[in-house]
Amino acid sequence: MRLWKVKRVSLVISVILLLYVFVFSAGYHKYQIDAVIGNAEPEAVWEYVADFNKMRLLNPTILNFKILNDEGHSHDWRYTVRYTERLSHWPHWLNEATAKYVVTKTLPGVHPLVWAVQSTHETCFLGGLYCLRSLSEFSFSALGTDTFANEKIQYQCPPLLVSACRRELEFQRRAVMHNLTHIFKRT
Repeated sequence: MRLWKVKRVSLVISVILLLYVFVFSAGYHKYQIDAVIGNAEPEAVWEYVADFNKMRLLNPTILNFKILNDEGHSHDWRYTVRYTERLSHWPHWLNEATAKYVVTKTLPGVHPLVWAVQSTHETCFLGGLYCLRSLSEFSFSALGTDTFANEKIQYQCPPLLVSACRRELEFQRRAVMHNLTHIFKRT
């Protein structure tokens, strides 16, 4: 009887350890994407991306959102948003995220001119029981008469889901760049 309890406790501990290592020990990974938006002023592209109302046009996975906080001025604007999105490869799976945005542009007279949108996201699954973080640095600069847009992302993902996380991230960020390019092509 005692040996049975030891085996059972060992099995439970092993399962918990495996779950922790393969699911809950999410390490950070990096991703970078860039695009040239033709015949567009960097400030106009920056303003478009900074406005979360337009993010649903750029990112097809976002379903709805609510601005929780908004403060600042034209050179340093900050806001917090809570949004719901579906996963592109599992469309019936929804998650809630809270993001903090810092929208900045260089002050007049400072060179080189750079427009940036930095954000930190906490994306939660299973009713908020399991959350992952990501950091994004989206910058815009002039490239002749075009705009060079570059986004660097660090994101958490559990080892067991690295491939799925990467696929989801690539889908969303490529869609954002593609849609951004086409929106400014029309104007």
